[in-house]
Amino acid sequence: MPSRSTKSGTGLEGRIAAVRAFNRFYTQRIGVLGEHHLESPFPLTGVRALYELAHWPEGDDAPTASVLAARLALDEGYLSRILRDFEQRGLVRKRRSAVDARRKALALSGSGRRFFSGLEARSRTAIGAMLGRISVPAQTRLVEHMHGIGELLARDDADRRAPGPGYILRPPGPGDIGWVIHRHGALYAQEYGYDEGFEALVAQIAAQFVQGFDPRRERCWIAERDGAIVGSVFLVSRSKTTAKLRLLLVEPQARGLGIGRRLVDECVRFACSVGYRKLVLWTQSDLYAARHLYTQAGFRRVSQEPHVSFGKKLVAETWALDLRS
Repeated sequence: MPSRSTKSGTGLEGRIAAVRAFNRFYTQRIGVLGEHHLESPFPLTGVRALYELAHWPEGDDAPTASVLAARLALDEGYLSRILRDFEQRGLVRKRRSAVDARRKALALSGSGRRFFSGLEARSRTAIGAMLGRISVPAQTRLVEHMHGIGELLARDDADRRAPGPGYILRPPGPGDIGWVIHRHGALYAQEYGYDEGFEALVAQIAAQFVQGFDPRRERCWIAERDGAIVGSVFLVSRSKTTAKLRLLLVEPQARGLGIGRRLVDECVRFACSVGYRKLVLWTQSDLYAARHLYTQAGFRRVSQEPHVSFGKKLVAETWALDLRS
């Protein structure tokens, strides 16, 4: 761990020494100093460029090399050499920019998305192994401290595009699946008048996810804000080509922060990255906020059927998103 001798310094010089000591410790601990990051052919800078292309916001114009260089604060010449390597390996494709026909927009190819999905898996495994060496309460404190560092450093960053989201998305931990069941039961009873039959259905879906979980093709995201869980969503496999979005929930006090849209976007991105062709979901016609999110994400209602469930007369709806487009 970083030396505590730096704490003996006073004033700005002491604080500078402490930050430098932590940087040396942490960069070595997470393995970013090697020539080949995450056992890939690329250094950290190349992997970070792939990350930006894989997570470029839906609806935004695809980035040009200049835009990507500015986002990463990299020299354009250096980035162009990285991109040339990506192209030669078939990971990145270029097309004429919709904004400026004289420029080329960048995007990951299908091979690039599959390659990046492997990097993501290795990164999750490495971080999971690091976290596994400490207790769950210590993991929570660590994440809270990291979130605090990000907030403090972003507060005076004049170049940031927008304030930080104020929340994190993470995989489920012990007790989180129980939270999902409890909050669905309580919240849907409070807001929509659903009876205990709905909570039973959620418990069944959650149990099936845990018992049959396929880490290569399925995911659960837990949204956390200020140390408290405020949302969740699941992506489960229905077939080789079709995935299903399930159990989307955002707590009332966390609505308006973009959490629901982000959870849906993560499902879409992951489904694309592992090769699904279609993403479907089942919802009810009275869940207006959720239906609005699905419409924004490109889903379209493909069927509806009246039924009596959860103590109410409802209209069930099936929605679908063609991932090939």
